[in-house]
Amino acid sequence: MSGPRAAAEFDFPLSRIAGLDEAGRGPLAGPVSAAAVILPEDFPLEVLDDSKKLTAAHREAAALLIMERAAWGIGWAEASEIDRINILQASLLAMSRAWDALAGAFPRYDPARGAGGKPEPADLYAVADGLYCPRLPIPCRAMVKADARIPPVMAASILAKTARDKMMIRYALFYPEYGYEKHKGYPTRAHLEAVARQGPSPIQRLSFTVRPPRGKPEFTGPPAS
Repeated sequence: MSGPRAAAEFDFPLSRIAGLDEAGRGPLAGPVSAAAVILPEDFPLEVLDDSKKLTAAHREAAALLIMERAAWGIGWAEASEIDRINILQASLLAMSRAWDALAGAFPRYDPARGAGGKPEPADLYAVADGLYCPRLPIPCRAMVKADARIPPVMAASILAKTARDKMMIRYALFYPEYGYEKHKGYPTRAHLEAVARQGPSPIQRLSFTVRPPRGKPEFTGPPAS
């Protein structure tokens, strides 16, 4: 579902739907990211899809177009917040922060033309990928697989994914022994072996159980104090 059919499901013009999605619920390290996006009427929807279905090059090209043509915001919840409130609540918190960042773009955004005008929050409706909505000042609907059905959510999934990948590449400069530039914190064999060898990194999610390759000790978080 895309374009007019997606908008018709909500009785809202597509340019009045704020799409929200997150990236990075599954990794063992690093933050969870989220994006919120409102697309202009003339946005080329054919460049969009669920970010997981796109090549890295396609995601990067689509992300540049989204950032140039749409209103958008990025939000984060750090590993320490994930450990404190759990990954679901941290993902919703990142979405709320992405909305806050998006709201800051309103003075320079017109959904019909791109830059230049100001849509009011009262005129907007949010769609969040998944089972739950974040806390927002506008109506919101949670929808499973919205990142494959609703264009502004597709766009949000692309921005969230590309932003998090870039962040993990930057973390790799500080913690090169963990190889974050390759696996982005996901539980690959190389990552599990690095944790078994080095112990948890400063951006490790200590509430996540790390099951290292056979024959290595298991890491389940810091010892009780």
